[in-house]
This record gives sequence, structure tokens and C-alpha cells, in this order.
Amino acid sequence: MGYKIFEYDPDLLPYAADIDQRMENYKRKRSELVGTDGSLSEFANGHEYFGFHRTASGWVYREWAPAAEEVYLTGDMNGWRWLDWKLTPIGNGIFELILDGRDTLWHGCRVKTIVRHEGRLLERIPLYIRRAEQDPVTYAWCGVIVDEPPYEWKKARPTPPKNPLIYECHIGMAQEKEGIGTYREFQENILPRIRALGYNTLQIMAIMEHPYYGSFGYQVSSFFAACSRYGTPRELKELIDAAHGMGLTVLLDLVHSHAVKNTAEGINEFDGTAFQFFHEGARGEHPAWGTKLFDYNKNEVLHFLLSNLKFWLEEYHFDGFRFDGVTSMIYHNHGLGASFGDYSKYFSLNTDTEAVTYLQLANALVREVNPRAITVAEDMSAMPGMCLPLEEGGIGFDYRLAMGEPDLWIKLLKTARDEDWNVWQIWHELTSRRVGEAYIGYVESHDQALVGDKTVMFRLCDSKMYTDMSKNSKDLVVERGMALHKLIRMITMTAGGSGYLNFMGNEFGHPEWIDFPREGNGWSYFYCRRQWSLADDPTLKYGDLREFDGAMIRLIKKRKTLSYEPNCLFLDGERQTITYERGSLIFSLNFSPDRSYPDTVISVPSAGKYRVILSTDEGRFGGADRVSTKYVYEAIKHGDGQYRIQLYLPARCGVCVAKIPSDQKNKKGGIS
Repeated sequence: MGYKIFEYDPDLLPYAADIDQRMENYKRKRSELVGTDGSLSEFANGHEYFGFHRTASGWVYREWAPAAEEVYLTGDMNGWRWLDWKLTPIGNGIFELILDGRDTLWHGCRVKTIVRHEGRLLERIPLYIRRAEQDPVTYAWCGVIVDEPPYEWKKARPTPPKNPLIYECHIGMAQEKEGIGTYREFQENILPRIRALGYNTLQIMAIMEHPYYGSFGYQVSSFFAACSRYGTPRELKELIDAAHGMGLTVLLDLVHSHAVKNTAEGINEFDGTAFQFFHEGARGEHPAWGTKLFDYNKNEVLHFLLSNLKFWLEEYHFDGFRFDGVTSMIYHNHGLGASFGDYSKYFSLNTDTEAVTYLQLANALVREVNPRAITVAEDMSAMPGMCLPLEEGGIGFDYRLAMGEPDLWIKLLKTARDEDWNVWQIWHELTSRRVGEAYIGYVESHDQALVGDKTVMFRLCDSKMYTDMSKNSKDLVVERGMALHKLIRMITMTAGGSGYLNFMGNEFGHPEWIDFPREGNGWSYFYCRRQWSLADDPTLKYGDLREFDGAMIRLIKKRKTLSYEPNCLFLDGERQTITYERGSLIFSLNFSPDRSYPDTVISVPSAGKYRVILSTDEGRFGGADRVSTKYVYEAIKHGDGQYRIQLYLPARCGVCVAKIPSDQKNKKGGIS
């Protein structure tokens, strides 16, 4: 019971046995997989053994199908005759086919696996296939051989930032055209936008192959195949290489929490049984998502999933992962309808300890493969120790998403009048964190933009976004929306975590929702794209929001603001104002819709001259320029020994104040 997790949180002491058991489970399973001194990285090489590989004389193809009676390979190379090429069983449920002749298979050759189980012939996609494609006529999926020279990486991987500023994106819907965008288009058109805004991390969704486009990539079928809708594996590597050249760390949105239940396209019932990869019966079915749930206690499943992690890190040079659906993984009820009001909810029969162990193994493996890699957990339950190192009794993630923050903003916008916004509640939600653990703050991710929900800007302005976003229009609803959009982002970026995340387009208040092509909308792509031209149009207000987002991102990155903890200096619930410092910057925000304060007093750390270096009300951000960014304030020492300045803080306005370095006191203009 000597783990540091108890120093961070003494309230966990009554659950010391559970934490000890967590760590014993990890040590036992690790030893079971690799022995006392073995390497997880050497263990996680399934992709180098299974699947298709060139040999000196031809090819070798291997599959793990323990319940299969016979396994065959069919495809373009044998005229799709199912039973011509039979694999040989070599033990432990492994089947192998050795092909003489280097031209037996070729780049682009389409293939499928045929499995005989209990007398039935089952059509399957090879488990470790590197590419899968859908026939545009029959809509059937097949595997595709990838055989091309190794990609020559041109750019070194940047050192991942300690404070990730994450731009979350979806390749297919990143373009303005009504269709599916490509890796190449993203590289040419979108990467420069991300770099210009100042984000340092790119998080890419929907990369692992998935048969249903509208699943947002969260119902994976082929775990080792990059999505073919967007282009080729080489083109994805070129995109990642280009991002690295811009200094961007690149994260893969990883789905190991569940898998698509399709059998013809996915890994479900590959060998004819549901229990090859997944739990049997109800435990193997996600009641809300209609997907299959992995058996994390099965060593062969761990081999498959851990190999998958290593594959994406090494083959594609991803710099880490955002693990999807962690809450669903670590509780038997998947967190559905559950509240986590006391610690007993984390350490009960509802906890899936096998999934917790897998996540610990996954984080340990990632560190072995790339010690600098980043892992982010999507966990809404606030499981203790999620983002503590294994040696401290934790699960090993670097960051967790602060999932309560977008919920807070949605709740306020839906249920509370502006004059009733509780700034104490806002500050508590943004700054209440588990000691020792790092959080990624965010206003809205892709979740808040999906059909059935609304983005913050759409919720603020609704139909007015169609009629009154012109700079020539003066509309109170839009003015309110613009002001609150910037205020909400300022305080979330600067107080909500050790990092920040934004979903593409939301920085400029992208209108409407995301609705993938489906029967209900006539298979339209109209709502499944990003309308960048709105932000590029100088006659519209969207560009003002984008400029503010970029200014904030560049400021906090340059000042290393998120390297420090936020410290509340003054909070006035009646006036709806908050003043706090973080690093070298002081922020003061007024959420009141109609009360401006000419006498706002701000505590500053020392004597000297100060200036407002950023205001949400600046004209370049669509504001009224009610606060000067050139006026110099002289700090005055008060009787309590504290230095203060007094400034004008208008309604629905936030300002950032900084001390003017002595060598800049006589220079004109603002500082950054």
C-alpha cells in the first residue's frame, strides 16, 4: 500500500485493497504475457507474423482462427475460386499458406478469407489486412494487398508538447465540397489553417477502417487498415509527415472499446464463433451502441490489441492516442445512467477490472515503443488514478478529457438566463481536478456538433446565423452570441485544464450540425462538410471568431500559460465577474449581460506598468473596442501590501492583462 496515489488523495485509503488488487492484476497479467523480465514491445508483434508478408521466394499468409475447421484464401489471383488455396494448420489455432513466386500476389490484389466452421463456408476479411475497400457497385468489402516500397519519412517527429493544444478533425468531412475529403486534400488545404491558428497537436478521427461512414469511425471493422475512403496508406503517411514538418504532434483517435458487429466486414465471428475476440452472450453486446465488446482477459485478444497499438505508432508514426469510450470499457454497465457520487462506485462489482488491466498494459506498451508518446483517456466517470503513472498506482494515461466542461456550457445555455449564470459554478467545474492528474479542457468536441445536438454558436444564435452574420447587420442575438462565444472560450482555454481541444470549424462558430449521408436526408453531404469560406469571407463575422481563437491559442502557447495552475484572485457572484492569474497573465471576465464596471480592481503580482494585451471586445474580433489595449496602468500599492490596478470591464467582456517588461515600456502598441 505504498503507492503515491494515496498521497494525492487520502480519501482513497479505505479502498487501498482495491488499488493494490489493480496493481496485482496488472503485474500478474504482464507476467503471464511476457514473463518476469519480458518486453511488451517484443510481445506486441502480431502484425509482423500474421497477415500477408513477402518472403525471399514469394509470400506467406497466416491467420489465427482457433475454431475453424479449414481456412482458404481467395481473390483476384485465383479467379475467386473459394477452395483452391488452402491454408495449413500449424498449431495453436494458426493457419499458414506459403506461396512460391513473388508475383503470386501483387499490390492492389483483392483477397478474402474463407473459413469452414461446423460445415459452413464463411466469407471473411483477413484479420491483419492493411487495406480494405468497398465495391462501388455491390457494396461488398474485400481485403487489398499492400505491396510498395517502405515510406521514406522526411520530417523528424516533433517533441510532443506538455500542454497539448489539440485540433480535432475528421478527414472525410474536412473539405467544403459536398463529398468525402481525402488525405491529400487535408494536407494541402487544412494543415496550413491549423498551423496558422497556432495549435500544436492534431487529433485525427475515423482512421481505422469502418464500413458505415455515419458511425464517425467508432464502429471499426479492420483494425490494421487506414480508411480507404480518404486515399491510400502512403497518402496518410505523407499527411502525417507534413504535419510533423509543421511542428504538429499527431494523435490517432483509437477505438479499442468495442468493434462493429458485422461479420462479412469485421472481425466478429471470424472463425465462426462469437467468443474468438469478444465475450459471449449479453456481456459481449453493447446495449446502447449495438457493437461487440472485447474479452480483455484473453491473451490472444491482448496480443491483437497491443500489436495494433504498436502498428499505428511505428507504421504510421502517430505520436500517441486518444482512447475512445474508456468509461464504457471499465464498467460492466458501461457507465450508462450511472452517477459517480462516491468512491464506492469506482471499486465495486460493476468495475471491469480486466479492462482496467488492459489499459494499464496499453499505456506501458506505448511508453516502451515511444517514451514521448501521448495518451488521452475519454472517461466521464473520473476514475481515480486514470492519469497517474503505473508506479504510482495509476492506469497510466497522460491526460483525461474534462468531459464535464462542455456539459456545463450546454446546461447553462439551455436552462439558465444570462443574468443567472453562476460564476462560482463555472470556476468550480473548470478547476476541480484530481490532484496529480492532467486534464484537457474543451468547450465542445465533435460530440456537441452531431445531429440531434447543437454547437455552442448555433445554440447561441440559431436561425440568426442564416440572416445576421453580415458585418453590416446589427442584431442583438448575434452580438450576444459573438460575445459569449469568445468569453466561454477564453475562460475554458485558460482555466479548464493543462491542455485544450477544439473540433474543426467550431473555432469560427461553424453553423449547423454534422449529419452524415443517410436515407433520412437523401444521402446528402450538405451537412457533412466544413464551410471554411464563411470564415474566409471578410464581409461576415465568422472570421472575427476565428481571429480571436488564433490569438488566444498563440498567446497561451507563447507564454506557456498552461504550464502553471490557475489561481483565483477575486470572484464576485453578484457582479458575475471572475479574475484569476495563470503564469504571467491575469484574466478578468465579466459575464453580466448588461452591467459594465468602470471600477474593476485587479490584483497584480508586483509594482510596475501593466497593459491589456488581449480583449474579447477588440474590433479585430468583432467587438466594440471598449477597452484600450494601449493604455498603460501603473500598479498602486495598497495598505495591505498588495499591488493593484483599476480598469474598465464592460458587460460580456474578458481581458488579459500582462506586465510590461522594462525594455518595452517606451514602445508603442500592445505586447504579446
